[in-house]
Amino acid sequence: MKQTFEVLNIKCGGCASTIKTKLFDAFGEIEVDLSKNPREITVDITEERVPELKTALKKLGYPMKSEQIGFVEANTAKAKSIISCAIGKMNQ
Repeated sequence: MKQTFEVLNIKCGGCASTIKTKLFDAFGEIEVDLSKNPREITVDITEERVPELKTALKKLGYPMKSEQIGFVEANTAKAKSIISCAIGKMNQ
């Protein structure tokens, strides 16, 4: 079933590219909507796999908006997202 999630720290096409390529093998095609803020991703996923998606996004520096994360973890995620974004821009 297709589900849409609000995701933090997605700034540009480089970020979207990283999410799409790094998570493709595990989750298939992911749509990233850069026109909304916070950004949204849409993926065909079952409820059982949502925690796995949350973890994978957070490892890349893009936590879901619904997650309760502390100050240090939020800033760590922002730093990771900057690196992920740069890698995504180079791979475009």
